[in-house]
Amino acid sequence: MTLASAPRLRIQLCGATIVERDGERLEPQLPGRQGRLLFAYLVINRDHATGRDRLADALWPEPVPASAAAGLNPLLSKLRRILGADAVEGRSSVRLRLPTDSSVDVEKAAEAVHRAESKVALGEWKRAWAPSLAALFVAERTFLPGEDAPWIDEQRRLLGEIRLRALEAYATATLRTGGTELPAAVRAARTLIRLAPLRESGYQTLMEGLAAQGNVAEAVQIYGELRVVLRDELGVDPSSASQAVYTKLMRGKRMRSSGESNRTLRERGQCM
Repeated sequence: MTLASAPRLRIQLCGATIVERDGERLEPQLPGRQGRLLFAYLVINRDHATGRDRLADALWPEPVPASAAAGLNPLLSKLRRILGADAVEGRSSVRLRLPTDSSVDVEKAAEAVHRAESKVALGEWKRAWAPSLAALFVAERTFLPGEDAPWIDEQRRLLGEIRLRALEAYATATLRTGGTELPAAVRAARTLIRLAPLRESGYQTLMEGLAAQGNVAEAVQIYGELRVVLRDELGVDPSSASQAVYTKLMRGKRMRSSGESNRTLRERGQCM
């Protein structure tokens, strides 16, 4: 059976490791912890062949034992039995080949956040919801939980950035949609600020969301918090974009105050 005609695989590496082929769960057949790590590493790096030394570095902590290279042989043999002889190519350098249309959660998250950002850029707010939430669903889970290695840390860093981008897209989409979606925008913006306190987009969305809910004073307070954070951490002022949101808030606040004063004067005049 060729890879093009082989049943597709569904692979989940964030949270519990799942390898599914036509409804059959294959991950219980992976050869232990190191087999699971080898499989995950080959999935993530399947765009190129990887030498055995690098594979050993990925699976064993420093210092790599002398027997590590030989220890790869039974692991690779077991992967070939599970996935098919054509799935694992090479001897001195190894490359994983997956069936056409296979699904890998970390890759799906990257694709989804790109779609969400594209819809936001086009002003298609409601069409940004689903892909931004799809990216969040993956990125909020831990990549290979319980494991520790430099390549795993790098994947977690990349997923962390995807999570922030997805939060930005979702917060913006729900803010611009308005109405019953405003609470979702406020929640997403608060989460974004908590995860990335120096990322001004979260503060901007939160200020606008709170103001749209009628909580202008709290929105102004958020701007003050942003100023303090940037001053203390970086010694800089908020960006022009953040200042523009603040200026808009203050202008609206003054207009409302002026309107209330005029209404009070009119009411007093009617009573005289």
